[in-house]
Amino acid sequence: MKKMFLMGRSEAGKTSLTQALKGEKLHYKKTQYTNITDDMIDSPGEYAESKYFSLGLACFSFEADVVAIVQSADEPYNLFGQCLHTFIQRPLIGVITKTDSSYANIPMIRLWMEDAGCERIFEVNNVTGEGLSELMEYLEEEPERLTLEQAKFKQSLGINEWDPLPPGVSYP
Repeated sequence: MKKMFLMGRSEAGKTSLTQALKGEKLHYKKTQYTNITDDMIDSPGEYAESKYFSLGLACFSFEADVVAIVQSADEPYNLFGQCLHTFIQRPLIGVITKTDSSYANIPMIRLWMEDAGCERIFEVNNVTGEGLSELMEYLEEEPERLTLEQAKFKQSLGINEWDPLPPGVSYP
């Protein structure tokens, strides 16, 4: 299973998402510090909201197989800039929470996530469980483990370590 790092502003639904993915009863729990388990890294929203703490996000991203931007469907503003994926060095996905909100603007949130460079975007409802199975299927796909030589070879081709080799190309 891929280890997923969650980042987003306070009250975006990161901790509720971890509870829902584990099948736990949802209960409010303010994340005071970064919580790390075998398959999840849940960060406080303040890390994404402050330039002074954002360095922590970059450091924790190296411990994960995939980085997820979590934004609620009724998000009032965007914290993440265009081309965010260029400095993350991990596959970047988007998770839209609170899809049932009466103030939801899912097309706008999707656009923000696409601009950030999210490879895939999942729409979930932590309360009803809607959309969680698609996210779980993605996370259950085992990431390809590369040797150092294989990673260097992919770099020489100008592709990310998680991207497939071009057709007709194989490792030396």
